[in-house]
Amino acid sequence: MVSAKTVAKVMAGIGIEGINPRRFKVRTTIADPAASFPPDLVEREFDQGRPDAVWFTDITYLSCGEGEMFLCAIRDGHSRRVLGYSLADHISAEMVTTAIEAAVAVRGGDCRGAVLHSDRGGEYTANLTAQACFRHGLRRSMGATGICWDNSPAESFWSTFKHEHYYRHVYATKTELVAAVDKWIRCYNGTRRHSKLGMRSPSDYEKSLRAAA
Repeated sequence: MVSAKTVAKVMAGIGIEGINPRRFKVRTTIADPAASFPPDLVEREFDQGRPDAVWFTDITYLSCGEGEMFLCAIRDGHSRRVLGYSLADHISAEMVTTAIEAAVAVRGGDCRGAVLHSDRGGEYTANLTAQACFRHGLRRSMGATGICWDNSPAESFWSTFKHEHYYRHVYATKTELVAAVDKWIRCYNGTRRHSKLGMRSPSDYEKSLRAAA
């Protein structure tokens, strides 16, 4: 086994270094103290064995030369496919509903009964988000404790995105950042293999399920 010190010495000798996460962190979960919270319908059983049983959603902070942006994504808990996402200059219920509408469209409008699981941020407890879920038959769910472990698939997805792509680049403009996010999500859905999916991409895995049905 090669030690970390040996690896660091070799890397220094050839002039390369590891990828370090950007230290500045923005708080993206701000609960509304007056809000009522839906029950936790997931209880950390994140993969319930079939697509559209549970959708996970969360928001993360991004930055570029023109300022900050926020990315909201909705991902299927079984197939890992990113179903919908949106980017905006600030966190709002509107960006959540935009992602919901995109996810519903991907599923052809047929998503009634699916659980939409999130943290307790105000954008998820907002009436606008509740109305979008009601309109499409989505069952709202929020972690009972309000900590990150209750939505760990979403946190894990952000880690994958940031370490595999975001931290490796510097974006001059918001247009450039949006294009980069679009491209990475297409690649994630279409080509990135997952061991839990039999080394298939999310899109290929869903195709195999449809073929077997």
